[in-house]
Amino acid sequence: MALFNPLNSLFGAFSRDLGIDLGTANTLVHVRGKGIVISEPSVVAIDTKTKQVRAVGAEAKAMVGKTPANIVAVRPLKDGVIADFDVVEKMLAYFIRKAHTHSFLIVEPRPRVVVGVPSGVTEVEKRAARDATLNAKARYAYVVEEPMAAAIGAGLPVEEPVGSMIVDIGGGTTEVAIISLGGIVINHSIRTAGDEIDEAIVQFARREYNMLIGERMAERAKIAAGSAYPLDEEIKVVLRGRDLLTGLPKAVEVSSVEIREGIVGPVNAIVHEVRASLEETPPELVADIMEHGITLAGGGALLHGLDKRIAAETRMPVYIAEDPLSCVARGAGKMIESFENKTYMDILNRTQNTRKAKFR
Repeated sequence: MALFNPLNSLFGAFSRDLGIDLGTANTLVHVRGKGIVISEPSVVAIDTKTKQVRAVGAEAKAMVGKTPANIVAVRPLKDGVIADFDVVEKMLAYFIRKAHTHSFLIVEPRPRVVVGVPSGVTEVEKRAARDATLNAKARYAYVVEEPMAAAIGAGLPVEEPVGSMIVDIGGGTTEVAIISLGGIVINHSIRTAGDEIDEAIVQFARREYNMLIGERMAERAKIAAGSAYPLDEEIKVVLRGRDLLTGLPKAVEVSSVEIREGIVGPVNAIVHEVRASLEETPPELVADIMEHGITLAGGGALLHGLDKRIAAETRMPVYIAEDPLSCVARGAGKMIESFENKTYMDILNRTQNTRKAKFR
């Protein structure tokens, strides 16, 4: 926690508090009283000679694979945790300034910030996220576990004595949590999520068509034709890349059936974790989940047919949250909108203390 500084408190009183979903793939910022104002890729372009940041977010992502030798576009978070502290700090500072772009402040903003982190991170990784936020000129920084924030953002009754199940599938991690009375009862976290599905498509193209495709091409194919369950009408998509035999450009048309077979590994891992969590859940909470269903959040929830696949495997109703991409940011936003809410403050205070999750 930052040391008390009267000047910071004075300037901070005019800053807008922020809820930040610091994701492996995307960073979303919720501003108190305004909602989500920023949703950009977690990518930073850096000049290797001067160490200066050349671009952040969408502008930086457009540079991936297209930069000259002296500029590198990096993703400073890996598997939901900070891989490059200095770059994350610069990225956060950029987003905090951008969130206050239309503010009347003439001084540097010093907001209170609630930032989401994966539930399975170590205390050191949690502290790194908090320190990076403070170094990015936040007045106070709180961390909240992403499945809890996602459940709040999805509108689940986390404060009530009712079992709620949330499956948050992000870019770097998939988190499965059973929540009741403002606490996480069962929590599983695996480093298999959207990025691994993209990588599986890259390997599929290499294995089946001797073709090398980039990350962005794999992501586009996943969004357009990736699926976890047979579709009513199968889709075709064109993969473009380089022929590994001739070195020349190559394009092939593949079906959603082929891509589904190519990504079966990571999809099976996610489904297995959902089932493993249910096997550990107390029977009273299982009864609640059978009645109210499983909620999917995160970008991975948009994978075609994933809800049907999990429903078939668990024999429970499965729902996709409204705007699943923004659930964590909206949950963190609800917390900053209601700092006086005792349950939310208890959740934040609990998260600052050590609590180990099952991380596989």
